[in-house]
Amino acid sequence: MKRVFAPGCGLMIYQPHLAKKISNYLKKQDLCHEELHICCRHEPLLEAGTEIINVCAGCHKRFATLYEGITTISLWEILAEDPNFPFPDYQGISMSIQDACPTRQNKNVHKALRILMEKMNITIIEPEKARTKSVCCGDSFYPLIPDDEIQKLMEHRANEMPCEDVVVHCTSCVKSMINGGKTPQYIISLLFEEETIGGVVSTREWHDELDIYIAEH
Repeated sequence: MKRVFAPGCGLMIYQPHLAKKISNYLKKQDLCHEELHICCRHEPLLEAGTEIINVCAGCHKRFATLYEGITTISLWEILAEDPNFPFPDYQGISMSIQDACPTRQNKNVHKALRILMEKMNITIIEPEKARTKSVCCGDSFYPLIPDDEIQKLMEHRANEMPCEDVVVHCTSCVKSMINGGKTPQYIISLLFEEETIGGVVSTREWHDELDIYIAEH
């Protein structure tokens, strides 16, 4: 089976060097063969039987449902079963987790993310609304409702997190948690022992960047 790695629009805009680190590791371990830089909103133009490794909840949902002949699996599921990845040790620090809404019904993703946190020695303090009961961080409502209402939704969701530090696996959730007043910990940054940065946190500006990238890829 042929495997390709799709870093997705969000990661390529947010921190492309992390995408390269993932790709290099996957190729070194013979877990994938090449990269895919066609946005999940466009036909991937892959041969039938190809499996796409994704790091984006939106990519996961679209690649799994929109295109015939291909399948997709999250990086989290790959690494959860990988005996070779050099997981860092965060010495039992407590963190909550935001399950991104496009993967709300994907129990395999929920399980894998928590396995990764445990392998990194992170104590998981779950919010009341987690896994299949998780709710949107607020970002998905853009541009359906006014910006100030989105901000309130982001603050509300962030306030539901028991810990100051919140593990997220979606770049838009990074922005949302910052806007809501929490400290996001991007799962890929954690895996490679890097600091989670904010970058562009304005919802409108972030989506403008995404729209440009999507149109070009």
